[in-house]
Amino acid sequence: MDVLYFAWVRERIGLPKERVETNAITVTDLIEELRAKEERYEVAFSDLSALRVALDQELSDFDAPLAGVREVAFFPPMTGG
Repeated sequence: MDVLYFAWVRERIGLPKERVETNAITVTDLIEELRAKEERYEVAFSDLSALRVALDQELSDFDAPLAGVREVAFFPPMTGG
């Protein structure tokens, strides 16, 4: 699946996106796999309350299943005006 990173998440990881092979069942499982890869992922995902996630461009929860998902995007909460 494709994993996309936006704003400061992109800055901390150093990539705008990457292709990930995973056995993760939920978004939380995917995050744990990523955090185990390298320190930069640990830093980026250290505070999940500061992150939002979208699955195939729809806002979702961290406990959402990944079955059939092609794209996961991580980004900070946005404010409008």
